[in-house]
Amino acid sequence: MKNLITISAPSGTGKTTLCKALQDKFPDIKWSISYTTRKKRNTEEDGIDYYFILENKFKELIDEGYFLEWEKVHGNFYGTSKETVLDTIIKKNILLIEMDVKGALLIKKLYPNNTFSIFIIPPSVNHLRNRLIKRGTDSIERINIRLQRFQKEMEYIDKFDQTLINKDLKLAKNQLIKIINNIKKGERNGT
Repeated sequence: MKNLITISAPSGTGKTTLCKALQDKFPDIKWSISYTTRKKRNTEEDGIDYYFILENKFKELIDEGYFLEWEKVHGNFYGTSKETVLDTIIKKNILLIEMDVKGALLIKKLYPNNTFSIFIIPPSVNHLRNRLIKRGTDSIERINIRLQRFQKEMEYIDKFDQTLINKDLKLAKNQLIKIINNIKKGERNGT
C-alpha cells in the first residue's frame, strides 16, 4: 500500500502551494508537519506549517533518535518525526510529506512498499531564479546558493516515481490531484 507520499522540489518551485491544494482537495490525507530551526515567515503558523524550534532543541531530538530523517538545508535544520511515519503505516492512513530530496529518497529506501515519491521541478533555472527573486524572502547570494542546490538535486530526478513540471500552477495542481487519485485507487484495489 502506497501511503507515504513524499513531495520534493527546489525552493521557489511552488511545492507548498501545491501541497496546500492537495490538503484542500483530500481532507482525509494526513499532513506531516516537519520540524525546523528556520525563522517563521509571516504567512506561516507554528504547528500547522512547521514546528518551529530552536537549534539546541533540534539537536537534542536528533540525539534522542526522534527523527526518522533530518537534514541541514541552507543553514537550517529540518526533520520528520519517526512516530508520525510509523503511526501512518500501522493505521494504513495516507501521509503527505513535503521534504527535501535526500529525505524523500531515504524514506523510499526505508519503506519502499509504502512510498510514492514525487519531484516537482520548474520549467527552467531562469524561471526558478525569477520566482525566488519575486518571492522576496532571500538575498541574491542565498538565491544563488538555492540554485546551486537545485542543480545537485536534479541529479536524483530518475530516482523518483513521478516528476511534475510546474510551469502553470492550475495545470500542475490538476496533474498532482490526478496522481493522488490514482494512488488512492491503488489503495482501494489493495495494491
